[in-house]
Amino acid sequence: MGLFDKKYCAICGEKIGFLGNKKLEDGDMCGKCQRKLSPWFSERRHSTVAEIKEQLAYREANEEKVAAFAVTRSFGQHTQILADEIHHQLIVTDSSNWRERNPDVLSYDQVTGCDTNIREKKEELMTKDADGKEKSYTPPRYSYEYDFCMTLYLRSPYFDHVFFELISNVKEEPPALGFLVPNWHSDAYKKAEAELKEAEEFIRGLNAPAENPQ
Repeated sequence: MGLFDKKYCAICGEKIGFLGNKKLEDGDMCGKCQRKLSPWFSERRHSTVAEIKEQLAYREANEEKVAAFAVTRSFGQHTQILADEIHHQLIVTDSSNWRERNPDVLSYDQVTGCDTNIREKKEELMTKDADGKEKSYTPPRYSYEYDFCMTLYLRSPYFDHVFFELISNVKEEPPALGFLVPNWHSDAYKKAEAELKEAEEFIRGLNAPAENPQ
C-alpha cells in the first residue's frame, strides 16, 4: 500500500482523513473512535483492534454509570475527585461538564493506594541598582508556585495508575525579610495542603477494614 492510499477505521469502518490515522497494533483507527477511549488510557499503539473494541464496549457501559453517579463528596480544584458514597464509586475529572465527558467510574475496590506530593517551582525576584540594571537581592529572594498532586493506583485492564494536579498554581512570595521563617506559607497554601491531606486520608480509607465494635 502506498503512503497516500485511503485508510478505513477498523472500528467503525469510516474513511480516515489525511493525517487522522491512529495506528493500532494490527490496524488503523480514526480520531473519532480514539476520543471515545478512556482519557487515562495510553497504550493505544500497542493495542489490537479486538482490544480497542472491547474497551469501547466498556466505555459505552460506563455512560450508564456516569448517568447514575451521585456526588456526595468532592476534593480539589484543578482536577477533582468526586465520590459517590452511596454506590462506593469515584470519578477523577478535570471537566466541570463531566457527565458529557464520560469519565471512568471506579469502584472503591479498584483503588489500591495513592501517593501525594507538592511540586515547587521558584523564580528569583530581582531588584535594580543605581543604573537601573537588574540585580539579585542579598540574600536572594524568590517567588514560588505550588502544585498539589496525587497519584492513584488502580486495578483496571486499561490503566494501573492516574496522576493529576488536585490543586495547581498556588502562588506566593516569602516575607520581605529575605529568608524563610517557620510557617511562612500563605493561607492559600495551607488550605490546599490540608485539602490534599484530606483527600489522601479519604482514599487510604476506602478499603480499610472496619473496626470491630467493642
